[in-house]
Formats: sequence, structure tokens, C-alpha cells
Amino acid sequence: MGSRPVPPSSKRTTVRGRTADRGAYDRSTINAILDEGVVCHVGFVEDGEPFVIPMSYARVDDTLYFHGALAGRAMGALGSRGIVCVEVTIVDGLKFGRQPISHGINYRSVVVFGPGREVTDRAEKMAALKAIMEHLMPGRWADIRQTTDGEVAATAVAAVSIAEASAKISCGPPAEDDEETSRGVWAGTLPLRLSALEPVPAPDQDPKVPAPEYLKDYGRGGTSG
Repeated sequence: MGSRPVPPSSKRTTVRGRTADRGAYDRSTINAILDEGVVCHVGFVEDGEPFVIPMSYARVDDTLYFHGALAGRAMGALGSRGIVCVEVTIVDGLKFGRQPISHGINYRSVVVFGPGREVTDRAEKMAALKAIMEHLMPGRWADIRQTTDGEVAATAVAAVSIAEASAKISCGPPAEDDEETSRGVWAGTLPLRLSALEPVPAPDQDPKVPAPEYLKDYGRGGTSG
């Protein structure tokens, strides 16, 4: 895939205003954020009303895949072949300045616009379900039993082509004027990252079966804030 650029083809994927310099449009940056994120928010309009729904997802090349209930509102919108908006944000830290306006959040985010479609081909559907599971927990798919035909038929799968996309990144320390440094107040960043706690077994779990190593080593990357 490389660092192939994704030129904004409309105003909706161009980062504007005083933070326009935080915009990034190269594919490697966009893909890295999508691949590290866990939850996306899907925006769409139904019957003239706006909706934003949190969902799990996976990226395969230039396509985002989603799964959910057949009767779900979000899956209906994703499979309608209309344009949807998908957003992913990774919080890297909290930014503390010496004055209110210099506080903020360090983050990496991506906004994607593209047409959605229902996935009906069984092979693509299975590949999408595997990709979503492996995106959330690499190694899990090989541990579980195969999905039955009934389960596949009862699950809606949709795909969104990454037609337009842009990233926005905020990083580094708070920006302040020189006179603020003499106030005797601590300033800096508090780095944050998603990390796992001790796995909690199901109530009916056989105690002789240990938690898999991929649960113990789980992590989603992160930055210095």
C-alpha cells in the first residue's frame, strides 16, 4: 500500500481553520490509525434525521467491514449503497497548560467518506467476520469453532469503500506564550494508551483451561503523548 496519497476531493475531507496544519492525507498515516483503533463511529441520515452509532470494524486494503444484527439501523444504512461517514479517534494524552485555553487532548483521528454496500457473497462475508475478530484480538479466530451457516445467515455484514479520507493529529506539549512559564504552575502532557487488565473468565469456564497468551499480551500501540 505504501504512502500512496489520498487527495481530498471535496471540502468535507479537508482539515480547515487554525488547525489545518494538523491534517494528513497520505495512506500510510490513515491506515495506521484505522488499524490501531478499536471503535469507530458511523454517521448517516435516515428519514431526514442524523444518527451516529459506535461499531467495531476492520480494514482490508481500501475497504472497511462491519457486522451486526440484520434489523439494525446502522447495518441498514451501511448496506444501502449510500454515502456514510466513518470516524476513528485514538486518544494519546491529556495536555495541561498554565491557562485554560492551552489545555487540550493529544489524539490521532481519521474521517472516511464512502459508499456502503451489503456483503452477500459467503466467502467475502466469512473473510470479513474473520478480519473483524482478528482486528480486535489477533489469534482468536484460530481458537474458536467455525461459524455455522445459520450464524452467517443471521449476521449482517457491510462494507464501505474508502473513497475519501483524511487524518488529523494533535501531539506535543501545550503551546503558550513565554510569560506563562513564570506562573509556578505545572504544565505538560499526561500520556494515555489502551491497555488490558487481568482477564476475567466466564462463570462456567473450566478452571483447567488457561487464558490464552494473546489476552495477557494485549495492547494497541500508543505514543508518548
